[in-house]
Amino acid sequence: MGNISINDVAAALDAKLTGSADTEVLDVTHDSRQARKGTLFVAIKGATVDGHRFIDDVLRRGAAGIISEFDAPDGFACPWLKVADARVALAKAASIINGDPSRKLDLVGITGTNGKTTTTYLCYALAEAAGVKPAMLTTVEYRIGEQSEPAIRTTPEASDTNRYLRQAVEAGCGFAAMEASSQAIDLHRCDSLRFRVAVFTNLTQDHLDYHGTMENYFDAKKKLFDGRLGERPGASVVNIDDEWGRMLVADLRAGGGKVVTFAQDSDADLTASDIDVSLIKGTSFTLRTPAGEHRVTSPLVGRPHVYNMLSATAAALELGYDLDSIVAGLGKCVGAPGRFERVPHDGDFAVVVDYAHTDDALLNTLRTARDLTEGRVITVFGCGGDRDKTKRAPMGRVAGENSDLVFITSDNPRTEDPLKIIAEIETGVAETGTEYRAISDRREAIHKAVVAARTGDVVIIAGKGHENYQIVGSDKFHFDDREVALAAVDAVKDK
Repeated sequence: MGNISINDVAAALDAKLTGSADTEVLDVTHDSRQARKGTLFVAIKGATVDGHRFIDDVLRRGAAGIISEFDAPDGFACPWLKVADARVALAKAASIINGDPSRKLDLVGITGTNGKTTTTYLCYALAEAAGVKPAMLTTVEYRIGEQSEPAIRTTPEASDTNRYLRQAVEAGCGFAAMEASSQAIDLHRCDSLRFRVAVFTNLTQDHLDYHGTMENYFDAKKKLFDGRLGERPGASVVNIDDEWGRMLVADLRAGGGKVVTFAQDSDADLTASDIDVSLIKGTSFTLRTPAGEHRVTSPLVGRPHVYNMLSATAAALELGYDLDSIVAGLGKCVGAPGRFERVPHDGDFAVVVDYAHTDDALLNTLRTARDLTEGRVITVFGCGGDRDKTKRAPMGRVAGENSDLVFITSDNPRTEDPLKIIAEIETGVAETGTEYRAISDRREAIHKAVVAARTGDVVIIAGKGHENYQIVGSDKFHFDDREVALAAVDAVKDK
């Protein structure tokens, strides 16, 4: 990576520069706490925080200059770059300063309401099986080779993403996969990245508190594919069993660019048939691809994971991986933590923890559970506070229609009244006539569900998955559904 000057960045951003043009730039950030000598600070005026408030602080830390949508204050001595859009500028500057790392990797971006995390883990596993050192950025963790750290958010800010990708290149990685959330795409966190492959998993109701309408939500996802982030991906992999996926394919084909389709119920480039799912043995199916046909056996449980495996296979084929190594990789990947994760115990009923936190994801999880159990489906779930309220009653309805017994409880209520959230969920469950209990304390609800379980039943604990915390008010404390469920099973066993 060569030396980058303020002038180089200003030219790339088409920015109005005041002050010295020769200062060397080593990094870029919007977070004042990350500023150090040689860092460009992007002052973003957000909905709740104005980055301009921290300019004096970053200058004390040795910042090389400021990027802003506003003119420099009179007499300002430090280099100042005025740009049209600070978030767009952050992404462009991050790519340039880090040596355009996305162009030195086979980068796969995965978007959709459900399945992003598991698909990212699968893509990582397929690269590894093909002998390529991989990296990934997921809701759960950021990983470069064997080095991992907990994720801060699903899709990091552009400066953090480019820094991670540069580190991946320096560590010898040839591949990276990342989740691309709709909000991150809308906030330009994925701008200026070169994606070899972009994947669309599906689109169902979520995040309408941010996007307002499903059309806006879809349009945010679509930016990953249609060139509005800077350039089109080398190939777009799309689920055409999904109605929004079919719309996306029609739009992309009208505008040119390579499209690869996958489906279970439609005629697509990649399909799955003869699907067999077992809570003990996992999932097997016949995979049909342009490169040939193969029987796949995976430790992942459930038909939704077949979609994830189809999309990851399509991406891997686009990167030139051979089908035998792909099938081997699918057979080894256990997926992401907290995605239909079985809690191991020696009782005569099953306990499963799942991240499902939308009505569609919950429906898929409960249908999988129904297919796999001869007994009852007992569901424990809640909805997050300070998030999309419109999905609460629909999730209650899905839980009631697909369970024999429902425990409505708290998820991460945050600053909302937990009982108010539960009441909104309750309207949906009550419509179905299914037996339910409302218990605000999540630990108690999980314990009561386990106590209620009989031989052959399955207890689904949904909503938090891999998360090992709960947020009540402004307090965040340790809470892991898997640990709580296991403790409940042990308590019942000891009675």
